[in-house]
Amino acid sequence: MNKALYTVWVFTRVNTKRFFRDKLAIFFGILFPLIFLFVFGFINKGGNEISFDVAVINQSDSAFAKQFVKDMGKQKIFEIDKEITTVKAADEKMSRSQLDAAIILPKNFGEMKGGDTFPSGTATVRYAQNNQQAGSALTSILSAQFKGINANITPQVEPFKAEGKPTEQAGLSQFDYAFAGLLGFSIIGIGIFGPMNVFPELKKQGILRRLRMTPLRVWQYFVSTALTQVILGLVSIAILFFFAVTVFDLHIVGNWFEIIPFIALSIVMILGIGLAIGGWAKNERQAAPLGNIVVFPMMFLSGTFFPRFLMPEWLQNISNFLPLTPVVDGIRLLVTEGQGLIDIAPQLGLIGAWLIVIYIVAFRFFRWE
Repeated sequence: MNKALYTVWVFTRVNTKRFFRDKLAIFFGILFPLIFLFVFGFINKGGNEISFDVAVINQSDSAFAKQFVKDMGKQKIFEIDKEITTVKAADEKMSRSQLDAAIILPKNFGEMKGGDTFPSGTATVRYAQNNQQAGSALTSILSAQFKGINANITPQVEPFKAEGKPTEQAGLSQFDYAFAGLLGFSIIGIGIFGPMNVFPELKKQGILRRLRMTPLRVWQYFVSTALTQVILGLVSIAILFFFAVTVFDLHIVGNWFEIIPFIALSIVMILGIGLAIGGWAKNERQAAPLGNIVVFPMMFLSGTFFPRFLMPEWLQNISNFLPLTPVVDGIRLLVTEGQGLIDIAPQLGLIGAWLIVIYIVAFRFFRWE
């Protein structure tokens, strides 16, 4: 084996063993993300629905249909997204769990047919396959409301009714959507907090100063650290996947041969931030403030704890270019939406660009003491 690569391998083994001997490192690298998984998992699994996020797509010009939509807007049980005007737009939001269902009023809804003396029509409740509970509940609610309307119009027939109709694709559950953010949080802990805390301590103990006197090169030390963090990161994330699937019924529709390399690349990219901060800082007092300045915007603006679509549009545009954003978006697209690496080329391109920039900075500012 080449001497340079052998040196990398030796330091990789040393760093890996040191991690598993450090109880504090195991807690923050593995157990802490697992705690967040259970917290967010039970939050998303629990709770009672008190309202429904719906879109009302009115294709009718009848006065009855217009009045019906107006009356729905006054009811607290319906949170109507007024920006959605097409079935396609509603399906897209339902596939991402941003919408519970779409209520469609067809063109003939509320019109009088033939010799009828009263209006009639059928409203369709359209919902994602994995959200049948909300779809069924909405269908029952509308059916009950139409019964009241029908009773006022005629006691003999029921001209209005509601029917449930699932889309052809399954949307994401709330936990499915949140899981990618939890993985992003875990990658931050492994890639940034690890080196940011370890490097100043090694400098304080004089270990890096002694390593500098050896033939060890900076690139060898970086590569061995990256390999160690990838190994540890994949172990931690594998544990998260295990509990997410077995306890919270995470639906994985992606290809593992694409998911694993993407996560490994993401860990290496985020690790560069930790190397840059930890390599530059002389002690913990310098590393902690700088680390918080870098980490907290990514944690709260990259979709780690709550979806980015809830943010104002201008803030979403800014968050698109944060290093963690393509990581979280890419994991979500690969794991829960079944897309491939070719489909997430924009995310890969942004990760590649950040990878180059971050490691140039890390090499430039790395200090042995």
